[in-house]
Amino acid sequence: MHSPAEADVLAQLAQAATRVVEIGVYEGSSAVVLCRAMTPSAELHLIDPFVDESGAALPPNWSAVPAATRMSVWRVARHDGPKTRWHIARSQDVGRRWAGGEVDFVFIDGDHSAQACREDWDVWSPHVRLGGSVAFHDARLEQPNGTGSPGPTTVVDELFRSAAPPEGWRIANEIDTLVVVSRDAQPSTAA
Repeated sequence: MHSPAEADVLAQLAQAATRVVEIGVYEGSSAVVLCRAMTPSAELHLIDPFVDESGAALPPNWSAVPAATRMSVWRVARHDGPKTRWHIARSQDVGRRWAGGEVDFVFIDGDHSAQACREDWDVWSPHVRLGGSVAFHDARLEQPNGTGSPGPTTVVDELFRSAAPPEGWRIANEIDTLVVVSRDAQPSTAA
């Protein structure tokens, strides 16, 4: 789940988006925030296998019920919410075969192992349009006024707090456990 401040950032990122991907739906709390912010013509792609074999996404003995999650999201989306598309699969598999067009915003909050989080970035970041964003949840462990999990924090630190962040990407916002990175609207002209 997320803090009220994180919910505000998620809503801001989703307001003008035409296509949003959420990786890791669990009980749907952030999906509800996104639904409330998005327009009826927008698409919200919700990806979750609802099975955690790695043990990295949820604490021991926690699980979600897909039907209950779908119902809570449907209750919000049915009245002026976005078109919702469910993908009951691994996010990396969906990203590899993605043919849904450019994405405005990707929210990475699935498997929290460093390997899976990095794979989410590697697979989904190429689908993000120029000017779009990716948000990493639970990615501010040991940062001032932050917290998080080791996996997402490691990925953000290695990619964006390094001397050579991915070309065209920068940290745009940080709050509580959330780190938002944005893709520059103009591609680099350096040769």
